[in-house]
Amino acid sequence: MCKLIEGANQATKSATMDMDCHPLLKGGRNPEKGGGGDGDYGGSSGGFKHGFSASEIQTLASLCEAVIPSLPPSSVTQEIKSINPKEAVFSFFGASASQSTIPDEVAELITKRGVTEAVVLIRVVMKLLSSRLGTLLLCGRHCLEWKWPFINKVSEMSLDKREKLLQRWSTESYWTSLRVVFLFIKVATSFVFYSRVDGNAKNPAWEAIGYKVDTRKPSVNSQEEKPLEKGIIDCRKLSDSTLVQAFQEKGLKVAEDVNQQGVIKIKCDVVIVGSGCGGGVAAAILANQGHKVVVLERGNYFAPGEYSSLEGPSLNELYMSGGLFTTLDGKMTIFAGSTVGGGSAVNWSASIRTPDDVLKDWSVNHKLPMFGSPDYKSAMNEVWKRLGVTEDCSEEGFQNLILRKGCDDLGLKVEKVPRNTSKDHYCGSCSYGCRTGDKKGTDTTWLVDAVSKGAVILTGCNADKFILKQEKRRKKCLGVQATLSSKDVSKKIYIEAKVSISACGSLATPPLLISSGLQNSNIGTNLHLHPTLLAWGYFPESETTPVFKGKCYEGGIITSIHKVVSDKSQVDTIIEASALGPAAFSSLMPWVSGLDFKERMVKYGRTASLFALVRDQSTGEVKKEGRVKYHLNQVDKEKLKKGLRQCMRILIAAGAVEVGTYRSDGQSLKCKGLKDEEVEEFLDTVIAPGGARSRTEKWTIYGCAHQMGSCRMGVSEEEGAVDENGESWEAKGLYVCDGSVLPTALGVNPMITIESTAYCISTGIARVLKQGNI
Repeated sequence: MCKLIEGANQATKSATMDMDCHPLLKGGRNPEKGGGGDGDYGGSSGGFKHGFSASEIQTLASLCEAVIPSLPPSSVTQEIKSINPKEAVFSFFGASASQSTIPDEVAELITKRGVTEAVVLIRVVMKLLSSRLGTLLLCGRHCLEWKWPFINKVSEMSLDKREKLLQRWSTESYWTSLRVVFLFIKVATSFVFYSRVDGNAKNPAWEAIGYKVDTRKPSVNSQEEKPLEKGIIDCRKLSDSTLVQAFQEKGLKVAEDVNQQGVIKIKCDVVIVGSGCGGGVAAAILANQGHKVVVLERGNYFAPGEYSSLEGPSLNELYMSGGLFTTLDGKMTIFAGSTVGGGSAVNWSASIRTPDDVLKDWSVNHKLPMFGSPDYKSAMNEVWKRLGVTEDCSEEGFQNLILRKGCDDLGLKVEKVPRNTSKDHYCGSCSYGCRTGDKKGTDTTWLVDAVSKGAVILTGCNADKFILKQEKRRKKCLGVQATLSSKDVSKKIYIEAKVSISACGSLATPPLLISSGLQNSNIGTNLHLHPTLLAWGYFPESETTPVFKGKCYEGGIITSIHKVVSDKSQVDTIIEASALGPAAFSSLMPWVSGLDFKERMVKYGRTASLFALVRDQSTGEVKKEGRVKYHLNQVDKEKLKKGLRQCMRILIAAGAVEVGTYRSDGQSLKCKGLKDEEVEEFLDTVIAPGGARSRTEKWTIYGCAHQMGSCRMGVSEEEGAVDENGESWEAKGLYVCDGSVLPTALGVNPMITIESTAYCISTGIARVLKQGNI
């Protein structure tokens, strides 16, 4: 079994289940009653650490069943049969999310991934719903019945009443706490149901919804099987008795710290926290100059042959918070890589140069001449070359073909997107790591260069803080204190270095700097997230086969782009195709009823999703790890609304039979036979609403895959957290080298910009080291 499955946590615990025990193969509850079926949930099973009581789990199970209920064969319509006539569809409709260990897995996922406040809220609600009086308080008339005991607990209510209850919660405009509970349960239930796999790495629901996991092998002409192996120290496998030897075998100078018991000291020239777009480039540049470089990476290392392309295990192992990270208010889902290679290992290959107007803004308005210099343009060229960027695409996939045709039919300009892959790269699962090895992230480029020059990468190693020493005028950074993830290591690690670099991304760098004692007010503020909103269009295969072949999860993820331009010729939003596996798709797709939800999922394979992305003026804050605050202002909402409407025009023009938004009320439009004025009348109702805690019945979940600016460069301490060289204003020898230094939002996919900025910063660091000024 792939290494990624081995690393999956309890949320995907069913990965080792025998196929015969898979919950989708068992019968569910009677859809007309509150219990009695073979698949009834009878209480918490062993091995889970969610902390929910048996009665709370039983309550949760009854709500999970309302989200994904067992439905009779008669509910399978002729339309659904025409999409997929296989027996798997009937099994899928008969399956329920209350079966087997699904409720336990949902509870574990909520507990492990939810923000503290939300977890407490859900626990309280589950406890109340486990009693009759609590159920009466939260459910009102839905729990009443004209026979003893007159008030039913949620687990005793009929499925129909539980469904009506969730419908009420999802639109509740005054008691928004229940809406938050609904959202978390719906998202967690959907995610678990569609991502869990058996011992054969399969989920029976996938056949019904037309989904197949990518099983291609690494290409023959790819780099060596595990190109970073000789430089990797897997700290998860170390113990107190083996760690010194492991470090020494990689050429590191190791000593016990006599002044501090329980500390192992390592000496090097440069220590870098993070291995993504910034850290990978910095490691290569500095190691190539002859400096001993040590890279700390919290995540683990996976070579192309170890990627499983399984959505659940992949998100769990490769993303921060397992891909289920949200802002504190729950309005925005944030995707950030957490593995060797960082975001570059899981991004969608788009390799877009920094736009000229952005460079002008940064160099002139923000007075940072580096961004207007020949050195920066030269850095972009070097990055472009090292990543092997190609501007052509031999064959576009389903979603990008739709984007291109829709734009062509509307007379809109559509551009090719350069990618750090070969032109023949036809992979829709690069967001789970590129299993063919064709995509050139830092894990297959810059870090390979660094390791070839003696750099060492410590995986499973978490930086606790930078060690700062107070000198006369400012502090001096002496290195990093770190903790290894192995339970068999009790000692702290102290990496002493001439230069220390924080490159762990816009969400992790600020908390690390603050925990180290830095106090600049720009640290953790000015966070930009490139908010996105999605639209979908359904293209039945029978009606569209001559034009669009394949499925939504096949082909290059982003190969085409459309820019929505304002009257002043400024780009308001960009429109691109998305990558949504079944679990992510179901988590975002609006839930209006159990039947509608299953019907939408059967159409998954032929549902194209486009998103509008805005270069946000809005800003957020991240001062503590895992706690992101962000407020989307009205200006950005208007731009997103404009972009979302354009997405839907494109989908309609391309031939969608039905289009919709991901708004909570299931907003959609049947397109056949509509006149232009009817389409525009519908589009007038398309908005960019608030999130689940909004005081309106209609809400949505925003997305974010790019984070920038939380430790921005500035010409002074008042303007930025670091200077133009990337060095902290407060601590000499401490640099930041990731997307957090960008002065504003970028407006396009940021990989090339972050790597080019890191190239300039690390080249400057190499120059300072050569001069001996540190």
